[in-house]
Amino acid sequence: MRKLLALVAALTLTACGQTPATTRETGPDAAPRAGFPVTITNCGRTLTFDRPPAKVVTGYHPSLETLFALGLHDRVAGRTNFSESAFLPGQKELYDRIPEISPTIMLPQKEVMLAQGADLVLDNAMAAFDAAGGYATVAELDAAGSPVYILGGWCSPEETLEYTLDDTLTDLRNLGRIFGVSGRADRLAADLRGRLDDVCERVAGRPPVKVLATDGGKGPVNAYGGAGITNQMITAAGGVNVLAGVKGDYTEVSVEQVSAAQPDAILVSEYATLRGETMPTVRAKTADTLAIARNSPAAKERRVLALPVAAQHPGYRNLLAVEDIARFLHPGAFTR
Repeated sequence: MRKLLALVAALTLTACGQTPATTRETGPDAAPRAGFPVTITNCGRTLTFDRPPAKVVTGYHPSLETLFALGLHDRVAGRTNFSESAFLPGQKELYDRIPEISPTIMLPQKEVMLAQGADLVLDNAMAAFDAAGGYATVAELDAAGSPVYILGGWCSPEETLEYTLDDTLTDLRNLGRIFGVSGRADRLAADLRGRLDDVCERVAGRPPVKVLATDGGKGPVNAYGGAGITNQMITAAGGVNVLAGVKGDYTEVSVEQVSAAQPDAILVSEYATLRGETMPTVRAKTADTLAIARNSPAAKERRVLALPVAAQHPGYRNLLAVEDIARFLHPGAFTR
């Protein structure tokens, strides 16, 4: 999955600077609704909604999870496949009710995608809108009345490095406005903000734990540098990224860098498949990492946490994962 990020980082939003997108308005239900129209800025584009979307298509799973968290499962008409790790509690049943329009995490090819007739497309992978890959572009979807919203402000390679946890809270509030459920969204955002603040309070004053976040590899090693979402999560959980000096999110580092880093704890990205292909297991990636960092405290104590890669993307799950990481790094802070 994180190799997908390398592709994502090479792509930019096709429709930046184009005319505002507006949801289609036809039929007897097109009458104005209280609180609408709603205008949102996303990726430098202005999206205007005259009524709440009722036929949504979601891309990579964190986007669907986020709508589930907002109680909007009944608005989703099509989703991509998710088979890389466990579902969040209670969400598998909702997932199974929604038609699958792609057998992988990617949106379907252009003709199939345009035929969905979506009134909103929600995703966080710009690769899903790459014309070179045979996908419908953001501009083509706009023209078809299917505006695109990208989570986390991951609108360009540079902006993925500028992500902060507050960006996910902003997404929740924006989606609340778009779907006419602002009260619900505000309550969820406040609850998550409170959980983050609680983690911060619990780990405050404790020595930061030195963390290596990796996706495995015998050399070079796939790892997470000092910018972007994973670094933000480590810091919020009371850790310090041993690769903080590397400007990058998902990147490659040398065996020598990993060996010299001397982490106290290791996070290993977990995903079973990537675009339908079987990927190395967490156990295999852990073995490779521990062999490289064999003299580190983390290796000696075998202190490793598998982190679902879906949590390393913008969406509801990445905020929940901060607490999971904090419990792993500072178990003593959660005994009360």
